[in-house]
Amino acid sequence: MTINQKGRITRRGFFGLSSGAIAAFTVAWERPNQFRKVISIVGSFVNLRGGHVYPEKILESERKPLRIFMVDGVNDNRGQRGPEGQYNAERDWHVQNVRMVEALTKKGYDVNYTWGIGLHGQKQGGAALPEMMRWLWRDYPRSSDPKNMVDRSFRGVAAAEPEPKISTTNGH
Repeated sequence: MTINQKGRITRRGFFGLSSGAIAAFTVAWERPNQFRKVISIVGSFVNLRGGHVYPEKILESERKPLRIFMVDGVNDNRGQRGPEGQYNAERDWHVQNVRMVEALTKKGYDVNYTWGIGLHGQKQGGAALPEMMRWLWRDYPRSSDPKNMVDRSFRGVAAAEPEPKISTTNGH
C-alpha cells in the first residue's frame, strides 16, 4: 500500500507508556513510511518477549527517519526478581532504556531523553509531556503573523486538509 500525503508523514507520531512505549517504537520502526515520531515513557525494552534486542537491531540496521523522545527513572523496575532479589540486567528497565539511547545516538538518530528519580509510571513522563511535544514537532510550520489567531488560540478553525489518498501497489 502507498499513501500519498504530501509531507504529512513527518507530522505523525506514536506515544506509549511501558509496554505501550515499546509498541509505539515498534510501529514507527516497522512503518517509518507512516510514522516518524515516538514518545517512550518508561519503555519496556527489556527481556519480555525479546524487547532487549532492540539496541543490537538498531546498530545492525540502516538508519530510519525517526525522531524519538525517551523518559525513564532510575527507580524504574530494576531487574531484581525472585525471593533472593537476583539481578538480571535484561529485565532492568532503566539499564535497557539507557542501552536504547546509546544505540540510537551511536547510529545518528534524532533522539532526546530525560532521566529522573521516577518509578515505573506516568508521573515523570506526564510532567515532561509538553516539552516532549515541543521537541518532537519543533519544525512544525507555524505562522509568525501577530494577527493569526488560529495558531495561538481557539479563536479560529485550522484549515482542513484533504484526507490522504490510499492506494494499493497491486492495483486493487
